[in-house]
Amino acid sequence: MRIHPISLITGLIFAMAISSCGEDRTGEYYALISTKTWMYETMQENYLFYDELPAEDGLNFFKKPDIFLQSVVAPRDQKNGVIFSHIDSVKISRSISDYPSFGIESVLVRNAAGNNEVHVLLTYDNSPASDVGIRRGDWIISANGYKITSNNYEQYIQHPSRSWTYQIARKNATGTFDTLSVEMPSPRYVDEPSVYLTKTIQSGNRKAFYIMYNSFNNEEEDQLKEAFNQGMTQSPDDIILDLRYNPGGYVNTALLLGTILAPDNAMGKNFVNLIPNDKFEQTISYTLDPQLLHGVSHASFRNLYIITTESTASASELVINCLKPYLGDRLIQVGEATFGKNVAQSLFTSEEHPLLEFWLTTSYIANSEGYYDYYTTGLEPTYTQVENLAGEIGELGTKEDILLSPILQHMATGNFPEDETDETVEFSRESNHGSSVLLNPLARKQKIARITR
Repeated sequence: MRIHPISLITGLIFAMAISSCGEDRTGEYYALISTKTWMYETMQENYLFYDELPAEDGLNFFKKPDIFLQSVVAPRDQKNGVIFSHIDSVKISRSISDYPSFGIESVLVRNAAGNNEVHVLLTYDNSPASDVGIRRGDWIISANGYKITSNNYEQYIQHPSRSWTYQIARKNATGTFDTLSVEMPSPRYVDEPSVYLTKTIQSGNRKAFYIMYNSFNNEEEDQLKEAFNQGMTQSPDDIILDLRYNPGGYVNTALLLGTILAPDNAMGKNFVNLIPNDKFEQTISYTLDPQLLHGVSHASFRNLYIITTESTASASELVINCLKPYLGDRLIQVGEATFGKNVAQSLFTSEEHPLLEFWLTTSYIANSEGYYDYYTTGLEPTYTQVENLAGEIGELGTKEDILLSPILQHMATGNFPEDETDETVEFSRESNHGSSVLLNPLARKQKIARITR
């Protein structure tokens, strides 16, 4: 017989209340478990994988909400250590860092000699890192003379609480490396804009509008529109959408980007379908509505090149998967297979717990053809090129960028390099054979496809 959670909780509270030396502590115990009770009951009704929930009589409702959630989520609601359903404690702007930082995105690498180095992937404008000139491709060797490890990475790089003196290796014009001593300013909250970089790129007789887009932030849709308005004034032949580090964001913002990029003959047609659990009969469908283009011009182009890595996830994958039926072979994906998150989350709140945002996985994300089966392998690229984070990666938006280089060749010649050892896309930091990534915080970022109601 199935035990209803209310019956279970009531019994648990009663047992505790009568065993406390005769003192009635029912209200105290209920306060400790009420949040998790509400979460579990919400999941029983709305969770995409409700039929995989563990029995309530085996659960510990006294755990903190995020720990409790980890104990009940289904295997398909997580991947590679990332749980898709998640808790947010307060409503904050995602365009600002969650904590004071130096404004650095990086990975920890062990080089061939067995030494640890931090490889800088990008820095944000108006951050402590940009103030002192730290840039993509720099190698942070030490902080205050101390070796950087997986154990102290947060202290020295990701969540610094004070300034440090970095020793940095930087390649010079001759191809060798200079060692620099850099005194970091104090960490501060840093603006992390969704639109990270835009530029016009020429290759052969073709011109492309390049945009590096790092999150689907619904508070920054005007910036996205403005970026395309500016980019399209150059009348580009192609568009290069760089989603290599984009873990997702809001479905509505993904719909906006998809509408900007979809062909004219797709307007008014189905773009994405959100398929709920079998307790709900109706699939939520979104169409390519021209009214979404208020304040932005529709993009006209021949090819859409999309740069992806294993950090490309969720709402980013939605855009790729849902544009494919309308762009066909004009959508050219370059890089690595995407992460493989094919589900969306809806927000649930309770008046009793006003500071808690419960983002629960409630639906599969399918394109107009009903396809969503990419959880296992991700979305495979048209042309595979790995961004070797333990080696030389090249400056973003240039021919030295290892993921952009094959696109520029395709624009100029109509063909990609014959293989990944082609000299146009092969880069190395002196001899990086044997180097490996020890820690990649980008891979740990929450993968998001949020549904607003």
